Amino acid sequence: MSAAVTRRVVVVTAVHAPSARFLPEAHTSLCAQELPEGWEWHWVIQEDGRTDAVAPYVPDDARITFRQGRPGGPGVARTIALAHAEGTYVKILDADDQLTPGALARDLAALEADRTLGWATSRALDRLPDGSTVGFPGDPATGPIERGAVLDFWRANGFRAQVHPATLFVRRDLLLALGGWMALPASEDTGLLLALNSVSRGWFSAEVGLLYRKWEGQATGQAAHADTAERAARMAVAEARARALAGSGWSWPAPSR
Repeated sequence: MSAAVTRRVVVVTAVHAPSARFLPEAHTSLCAQELPEGWEWHWVIQEDGRTDAVAPYVPDDARITFRQGRPGGPGVARTIALAHAEGTYVKILDADDQLTPGALARDLAALEADRTLGWATSRALDRLPDGSTVGFPGDPATGPIERGAVLDFWRANGFRAQVHPATLFVRRDLLLALGGWMALPASEDTGLLLALNSVSRGWFSAEVGLLYRKWEGQATGQAAHADTAERAARMAVAEARARALAGSGWSWPAPSR
């Protein structure tokens, strides 16, 4: 891999037909990002399926790779997209969300400054259908998040993490070492966040880094997402994975010899 490619942030987006119409707005938010000299971003858009409904919304930009694959959910789409994610870092951007100005640069600066940090997150605001935004209390202060802190908070607060997995920025090698996203029908991003925090320190930026769109068709708003039995099973396996990783003795970065 050349030096030019390694100085790249790969933005990974899973998309399906209902959310494809929001891709141009996500692209606009990406184009507003400013990175340090010598760094670039590349956007990998992976359709969760093979339809004719998504491609018309993919912007005409040489910095975009668009791929399709058999449907398996957003976690599968993001993980298969890693085949085209050649770069040091991976940034998650859901198709219906938008980055705020400076979000990529802040994440990059935090991890470039401290090799003991494996991932970063930032404050998110809900973007409502009328264009207004809503925040929530309880965000941590800007700074490092120690190993195990996310799991502890999540377990003590009704399975709600204090940092938003949709804002994740992560070292590609660490993401691959953990196998990508969990094989769950939902909460696959929360499961990954818990796993990351079990083996590595993270970072939180209290500056808003993401506008999280609320709309009628989003997957997390569907009745199946709130099914009690399935939710309990998702939470159980996500927690078990995180605790197994924490107890394995493996950590990132590996201790120097």
